[in-house]
Amino acid sequence: MTALSCFKAYDVRGRIPDEINEDIAYRIGRAYAEFLSPKTVVVGYDIRLTSFQLSRALINGLTDAGANVTDIGMCGTEEVYFATSHLQADGGICVTASHNPKDYNGMKFVREGSRPISGDTGLKDIQRMAEENKFAAISHKGSVTLQDTRPAYVEHLLTYVDGKKLKPLRIVCNAGNGGAGAVIDAIEGQLPFTFIKVHHEADGNFPNGVPNPLLEENRAPTIEAIQAQGADMGIAWDGDFDRCFFFDAQGNFIEGYYIVGLLAEAFLKKDPHNKIVHDPRLTWNTIDIAQTLGGQAIQSKTGHAFIKERMRKEDAIYGGEMSAHHYFRDFAYCDSGNIPWLLVAELISVTGKSLAQLVEERMAAYPCSGEINRRIGDAKGLLAHLQNVYGKDARHVDHTDGLSIEFDDWRFNVRSSNTEPVVRLNVESKANTALMQNKTAELLALMAEFA
Repeated sequence: MTALSCFKAYDVRGRIPDEINEDIAYRIGRAYAEFLSPKTVVVGYDIRLTSFQLSRALINGLTDAGANVTDIGMCGTEEVYFATSHLQADGGICVTASHNPKDYNGMKFVREGSRPISGDTGLKDIQRMAEENKFAAISHKGSVTLQDTRPAYVEHLLTYVDGKKLKPLRIVCNAGNGGAGAVIDAIEGQLPFTFIKVHHEADGNFPNGVPNPLLEENRAPTIEAIQAQGADMGIAWDGDFDRCFFFDAQGNFIEGYYIVGLLAEAFLKKDPHNKIVHDPRLTWNTIDIAQTLGGQAIQSKTGHAFIKERMRKEDAIYGGEMSAHHYFRDFAYCDSGNIPWLLVAELISVTGKSLAQLVEERMAAYPCSGEINRRIGDAKGLLAHLQNVYGKDARHVDHTDGLSIEFDDWRFNVRSSNTEPVVRLNVESKANTALMQNKTAELLALMAEFA
């Protein structure tokens, strides 16, 4: 039995062809179907050059195991989530490697109701079965049906905003040569916006760099277009567009933390009794907004599977991570990279405020470092050392995800990434940017000792 290194905490992701290839994709299809025993599985694939062939092998594995497949074609991950619920399928798989380099690919999995399948909920079993490669004899082959679910998906997106309230905004949209451009093309005729399209055409060669707007070097084209075109805001997506990133009218990048607060505020103003789920990395702004508006902020461990599970348990209307994942109860508790920008555009239209004005007070009230990544040789030793240094004088110490330590006027979270070999640091303060910056420098110096 050969171990498959492409299986991660939440999904499958690896380099082509040594870590994932058509043989492995076929085995994953067989294993998924034998584990879940689904009647119908939705399959879609992103714009990567290898995605179509991997999806064919995956579909062969599913159908050889007797499952019927609904093939929705090239799409974004959230379209598989949507189609799984919309078609009441028993599961869904998207062939995608999100923002990884072009020589990577992978898969994201859900079961009925678009519930995530992660390491704690079946992914390890699928991995074991795929590694053993001992499947039941093929008794009957399932069918494959092609279905275009994008019109229904676009129709659903439009239910989140009141079209009559939208103003003719000028919006820069940077698809990063990923899949988001096709959705903008499908939706723009139903909106009063003028879209200024950057790196719009899907191209799995990623001629303008890997679509990952979290990297500062990838933001320049969006910023330049905003400034040149006098746009009201800018949006950029990762490759499978389940995350979106915002820029104000001056081209300033808006940290995802403040978008979480902004969307939480929008939902709670409509219904102040709702619950909001957030991750532990940066928290004070979200908690303050929820408490002020009569809602309840609930902390969850970082990661889409954990956020979705907690949202279902609490029946929360919205969940947000500072990493630009935004989750919605009416979207099967799943993350979407298109619902957020629609909601923000509506807020700009209704309030008459710019995006910068919508977030500036919250940014001043709770300045943050943004997420800083470092490669650390001894992550456990680092966390133990930081707790020893800061824990004894702290107001609160929390281990929900990594280490969070809170004082009266500043706090920090340090955690190991679930997807990359790095440790991530986030620092925030209460209305004291200098304190936040000083503490960030202090923590980075301590982290350097464990590199």
